[in-house]
Amino acid sequence: MTLDEMKARKKELGYSNAKLSELSGVPLGTVIKIFGGSTHSPRRTTITALEAVLKPKTVYPTDQAAPSLLRESSPAFHTVPKYTLTDYYRLPDDVRTELIDGVFYDMAAPSWNHQAVIGEILAQIRDCLRKHKCAYRAVAAPCDVQLDMDPYTMLQPDILVICDLQKIRSGICYGAPDLTIEVLSPTSRSHDMILKLNKYKAAGVREYWIVDPENKKVLVYRFEDKNLFMTYDFTDKVPVGISDGLCTINFNEVEQMMLPQNF
Repeated sequence: MTLDEMKARKKELGYSNAKLSELSGVPLGTVIKIFGGSTHSPRRTTITALEAVLKPKTVYPTDQAAPSLLRESSPAFHTVPKYTLTDYYRLPDDVRTELIDGVFYDMAAPSWNHQAVIGEILAQIRDCLRKHKCAYRAVAAPCDVQLDMDPYTMLQPDILVICDLQKIRSGICYGAPDLTIEVLSPTSRSHDMILKLNKYKAAGVREYWIVDPENKKVLVYRFEDKNLFMTYDFTDKVPVGISDGLCTINFNEVEQMMLPQNF
C-alpha cells in the first residue's frame, strides 16, 4: 500500500494514531511521524505491520483455509502492546496524548470555548488562593501527572490543584492532585466521564469536577466526603470542597467568557 492508500484506509476505519499503534505494534511516535510526513523512508517491517492492520481483510469460505501468510500476520489484529512512560517520553514534543494503564489516548486540539472555560476557572481559583494566602498550587494543562505512581499512567488534567507541594518535582505531579477539573469536548466526553472518573477516584483524588460547556452543567464528585455527588449549572456559584468554604467559582462569569455557539 502507498502512504496515500494507508491514510485513506486509516480514515475509513476511523483509527486514531494511538489505535493504529496499538493494533500494529508500531511505536506511536513512529506512526505519528509516518502519517505526518516527517518520515519519508520507513523500514519495510514497519510498513508491513501497518499494512497488516489497514489492508481490507479477505473473507474465505468456511471450507477453505486462508493462506499461511494471513495466519502468520493475524496477531497484529489482537495483540495490544502495553506502553510505558519510556514510550511516553519518546513522543515528539508537539504531540499531546495521555497514557492510561498502558494505552495511549490522543488529545484533540481544544476549541475556543474549552480554553476560555479553563482560563476563567483557573483565574478564579488563583484569585482565591492569593486572597486567602494559601500555599496551594493551581495549574492548567499541559502538566504531567503520574497519577498512580506506576510506569503505565501519565495524565494531563485540564486543571489541577495541589495542596502538598512535595508532590511536585521537576514540573511533574507525582501522585494524586487534591482537585482535578476536566472540561468536556465532543472527543473526550466518555473518556472524562467514565475512564478518568474511575482513575481519579482509585488514585485518591479528593475532588473531581466535570464541566460541560455545551449543556452548561458542572458535575462535582467529592470522593473524601462519602462519595458525595452534586450537579450545578452555569447560574451557580460552585463551592470548592477542598478549600473548606473559602473558595467558590462563579459560573455566570465563566459563561460570559464563552463565544455564542454560532461563532
